Amino acid sequence: MTAPSTQRHTGSVAAAELLQAALNLASSLDLPSVLQRFVAASTDLTGARYGAINVLDGRGRSTTFVHTGMDERLAAMLGRGPHAVGVLGAIPTRGTLRLADLMQHPSFRGFPANHPPMGSFLGTAVRVRDRVYGYLYLSEKEGGFTDEDDEVVLTLGAAAAVAIQNAQMYADAEHREHWLQAGQKITTMLLSGAEEEEVLAEIAASSRVVARADTAALVLPGIDDSWVMEIVDGVGADELVGTVMPPDGRARTVLRDGNGLVVDSLSRSRAMRVDALRQFGPAMYAPMQADGRGVGVLVLLRRVGSTPFEPTDLTTAEAYAGQAALALVLAEARHAQDVAALLDERERIARDLHDLAIQQLFATGMQLETVRRRAARGVDPSELAGIVEEALDNVDSTVKQIRSIVHALRDPDAAAPLAERLRREASLARTGLGFAPSLLITVDGRVLDSPDSLEGDAAALDERVGEDLSDDVVAVVREGLANAARHARASSVAVRVELHGEAPTGRVVVEVQDDGSGLPPERERRSGTDNLAARSRRHGGTFVLGAGADGGTLLTWQAPLPGRR
Repeated sequence: MTAPSTQRHTGSVAAAELLQAALNLASSLDLPSVLQRFVAASTDLTGARYGAINVLDGRGRSTTFVHTGMDERLAAMLGRGPHAVGVLGAIPTRGTLRLADLMQHPSFRGFPANHPPMGSFLGTAVRVRDRVYGYLYLSEKEGGFTDEDDEVVLTLGAAAAVAIQNAQMYADAEHREHWLQAGQKITTMLLSGAEEEEVLAEIAASSRVVARADTAALVLPGIDDSWVMEIVDGVGADELVGTVMPPDGRARTVLRDGNGLVVDSLSRSRAMRVDALRQFGPAMYAPMQADGRGVGVLVLLRRVGSTPFEPTDLTTAEAYAGQAALALVLAEARHAQDVAALLDERERIARDLHDLAIQQLFATGMQLETVRRRAARGVDPSELAGIVEEALDNVDSTVKQIRSIVHALRDPDAAAPLAERLRREASLARTGLGFAPSLLITVDGRVLDSPDSLEGDAAALDERVGEDLSDDVVAVVREGLANAARHARASSVAVRVELHGEAPTGRVVVEVQDDGSGLPPERERRSGTDNLAARSRRHGGTFVLGAGADGGTLLTWQAPLPGRR
């Protein structure tokens, strides 16, 4: 690049250009763009051929090297950028270092291989608040750098510091938002009735993505007071799953003290006793606590040589881990409440059966015993007829009472027509899917397109399918929609329920099809699909879960119609 004349950097023109450059820096909240604009403005306004900013982490190590004037292939060969050694280490934390020829400086140690020759040099520290954020390097200006160039880079450096701070604050806010969204998803899954194992897997997977980690693991209670890496997502998962954490190791210490921990490098740690963790560098341990109770530890890992975790990363990870722990504890409490309610309901059923049905059956038995004794004594059968009739009436009454008790145990919606129950399931699925699924119900090829249409066919649907099979049809649709909401990441879901013919050759067919990501190569959890298969076998039907013709997943469940009773 041709260096502009010094006159360009004096007077109102130079001041206007400098002001415009500073305004351009402040106009972006994207940190890479801010850094690139800063380097480009510094080289343009000083006339330097080469420019770069070397960004440091909180421990003074180089993390980002943004440059201009050098082709990308050569920059890649030079690696991640120079460290603060030699001449670069002589740059003051305030002010500038200006050299006519950097190779003549006493601290010059030579150039790396393939480095272009450089003579004139201007360097300054870029400070964000009270910390040196990085160093600006400018080189190869025709005629050398001047006092005016010092003023330019110091002014731009001050503007860049403000822009960098704003970009960092924006990035931090966006990062926290991602953590909050991940936490909300966990809570929603638990409240919607997702299984705990599925929720734990989501905690690990989402935290790994949000934290920009290579691996995430959940340390959970095992057998005999042990704590084990039970859920692992990412690199090295097969090696880490099942790892028992040492009693006095980092994970157990974090769990015991309730304070998170950031580690620069596990691979270099002398105290590391878990060999499977030596393949990782930076690590972060966040306790999962709720009301002072340790539920587990969230461990986030990065590969060797990766950027270390910052204290702000730990703060957000701890908040997420705490929210996840609270959600798990609440789900546990809700489960305990459900179990207690179930026990109460069983006690009520036992009381009803004892007080009503059993007592009446006992009375009927006594009546029949009276008949038996009188018949043995040769009493006229006509005298026994009234007792027998009364006993039969009692039997009928008892049967009705038992039916009433059984009916009370059924789903409150079970008495509704099947078409209405199916429409209700589709409506409820809107929350989990984020959109309304389509529902098509047909009877012998005729479409039930509204609650009031084709009332004869709606009645035929209930009559032919029957109560028992209707419950399973509703359960299949519910499970299919739930699976699509949890796993498919689909934009549309179609439910089709078709009734063909009458018993004994007729069938009811249920299809749930989505346009999502399809089935994973390996499915670890099969409880939901196993239930669907069991429901089909109970009726002598079939169940298939496979790929759709146009992608996505297609669930097909069918069963023969029951015989008329």
